[in-house]
Amino acid sequence: MKEDQHKKNTKEPDAENPYKLLDLKLTKVENWAAGVPAVIAAFSDLIEEKTLMRGTKALFKMNQIGGFDCPSCAWPDPDDERSPLGEYCENGAKALAEEATSKKITAEFFKENSVYSLAKLDDYQIGKMGRLTEPMYLPQNGTHYEAISWNNAFKKIAEHLTALKSPDEAAFYTSGRTSNETSFLYQLFAKEFGTNNMPDCSNMCHETSGSALRPTIGIGKGTVTLEDFYDTDVIIIIGQNPGTNAPRMMSALAKGKANGAKIIAINPLPEAGLMGFRNPQEIKGIIRNGVKLADLYLPVKINGDMALLKAIETILIELENKNPGKIFDYDFIREKTTGYDAFLKQFENYNLDDLVELSGVSKEALYQMAEMIAFKKRIIVCWGMGLTQQPNGVDMIKEILNILLLKGSIGKPGAGVCPVRGHSNVQGNRTMMIDEKPSDEQLDRLQSFYGFNPPRKHGYDVVRAIKAMHEEKVKILFSMGGNFLSATPDTSFTANALRKLNLTVCISTKLNRSHLIHGKEAIILPTLSRSDIDIVNGEIQFITTENSMGVVQSSKGILKPISDNLINETQIVCRMAMATLGNKSVINWKRYHDSYDAVRDDIEKCIPGFENYNLKVREKGGFYLPNAARDGQFITKEFGDRAPFTLTEIPVNDLSHDEYLMATTRTHDQFNTTIYGLDDRYRGIKNERRVIFMNPKDIEKAGFKSGDKVDLFNYDDGIERIAPLFIIVSYQIPEKNTVTYFPETNVLVSVNNVVKDSNMPASKYVKIKIKKHDPKIYEKINKL
Repeated sequence: MKEDQHKKNTKEPDAENPYKLLDLKLTKVENWAAGVPAVIAAFSDLIEEKTLMRGTKALFKMNQIGGFDCPSCAWPDPDDERSPLGEYCENGAKALAEEATSKKITAEFFKENSVYSLAKLDDYQIGKMGRLTEPMYLPQNGTHYEAISWNNAFKKIAEHLTALKSPDEAAFYTSGRTSNETSFLYQLFAKEFGTNNMPDCSNMCHETSGSALRPTIGIGKGTVTLEDFYDTDVIIIIGQNPGTNAPRMMSALAKGKANGAKIIAINPLPEAGLMGFRNPQEIKGIIRNGVKLADLYLPVKINGDMALLKAIETILIELENKNPGKIFDYDFIREKTTGYDAFLKQFENYNLDDLVELSGVSKEALYQMAEMIAFKKRIIVCWGMGLTQQPNGVDMIKEILNILLLKGSIGKPGAGVCPVRGHSNVQGNRTMMIDEKPSDEQLDRLQSFYGFNPPRKHGYDVVRAIKAMHEEKVKILFSMGGNFLSATPDTSFTANALRKLNLTVCISTKLNRSHLIHGKEAIILPTLSRSDIDIVNGEIQFITTENSMGVVQSSKGILKPISDNLINETQIVCRMAMATLGNKSVINWKRYHDSYDAVRDDIEKCIPGFENYNLKVREKGGFYLPNAARDGQFITKEFGDRAPFTLTEIPVNDLSHDEYLMATTRTHDQFNTTIYGLDDRYRGIKNERRVIFMNPKDIEKAGFKSGDKVDLFNYDDGIERIAPLFIIVSYQIPEKNTVTYFPETNVLVSVNNVVKDSNMPASKYVKIKIKKHDPKIYEKINKL
């Protein structure tokens, strides 16, 4: 292996002790995000990937009209003119650098490096190897991947699929990067094959949001647009970190602030991107202090959010009693909602002081928040996985909706909900019916148009798919992008499940851990990236995506692909379908293979809101999908045209004296499972990922010191799970709360620790014990 491919992390792990610490340095914890350091970091990655000129050219076309959509987050682009200086952020630039890299992985690389040797590397090292350039196959009992032709790869996949006793023995996973066109054909193939086993990345990020929003307001998406952020009174951000997860969101927040909006931040950690923003495209963001974002910061305990929300409602009721008709919107409540009286009555059972204690936030701060929203109607509430990955996440989002319904603050300009989606086009995947539980209406439309009877039985989501693999009910896992193993919970359990499969197939642009922990046989199919030129029948093509605010737009790559042996994802699906279904198929897969326009023509016949798809998506900026809740119409199955108030419970969080709650998070040098570097600049961490943030009082009570090496344990389900060798970092965080990075601590998240109603992994609520590091712990792990 060439040394420069992993020069930033030279302490390679070995088989007996695969966990090695680097040289942790603690730097200043920042209270602002972006600025000149973000620009330097972005271009440093282009240099590291040896693609400065090629990458810079692409940066100025990313998120621009006529350019390509950022492969990173799903934050929307402005409807009007885009900045000529660039519509990208630091993490978007890093994502592009990894796509535009000049580093290549060829068959020769796999000949020189066994799967075993590669699996010993960490996720950062694996991800820095470069772009995949040709299809690869790992035979049963093989030690090295070997080259395979595209035709033979599809033939082998077809042989495995057609040999199954039932179509439900296959599962088809999807990552958010997948385009609308590919997503539609992918789910269409799975359904014609005969299964709804379609786990996807939504099952790990915002399934909770949809599970809360659909039965309450009638749609599983947000209701606001970017323009609403620019002209509103209050923006509440709860369980979400704009500076790292959606940096371009800070521009919208700053614009809202300039127009008079107040911002309230609720989070266990005081994240830099919640506190301040230095816009590197403005003089004041370069030479001055930029913009203060949060007017009020509430350091809520992990899973104290429900108590906080009910405390706010309690205070609002008190203020309404003092100011009748001034706080609540009774016209809205009467005309648009149901269940108000029962909702109000529950507060007879709550004591404000108890709620204050459970939330971890002072009574004074809670009154301050309530007073900030009491006399306002234009309120936007944003959230991320800080809410959706808690066991009662669905209920907490419904509680947010309760507040907005009281205020009449939804379905009108400058007001509504904004679940901040993670991966680019994860929302579009679901719109295109990437869903393990499609509705009868969706299936009826497919059946009417195509003439085959799609399966009606619900399939497996991610958690259920892992369990089904473990029980050998699923024999084949096909992954459309993503890094299944590093994204999922209970790493050891999931890895063992993957090893039981007959075949794993991954469509990927880069090497990742899911290629190295595999089924009895494994295939890697390399594909084009967002920024690559996609040519079909001699013509440059574009694909389409949907951003987190429901705008469908075109995306056209501009870079020459790194290999001539790559094909686009849509053609991969079509060729797999033709090889597997053959003459039995009623679908003209060759037509779709040869034309994205043909795919879009038929999407509009199967999915509402896409009428004149090919025409509208060619218009500047694309088009908005229908959103009844945005227009003030709440059409739910159970309540007709009314949005229900929901009765929820406050969770009981009992911890023993030596237990802590742990939430996993990403570093600033990371997007989902892709690790760009080993720093977490805003939190003051340099050159290390195996850290645990703890409250100083907890460190002292436990007899530790900041800098001590510890092992982390979880005992859910009566099973000991171990994450060894972490460094304690003293941090501003509520007592008995800790934070670590994923995927390093996914091993501690039980596959049974899930969110009620959405069945998502509850990775923001993990009970752990912390013990002094034992050098002999590796022997115990190897036995486990």
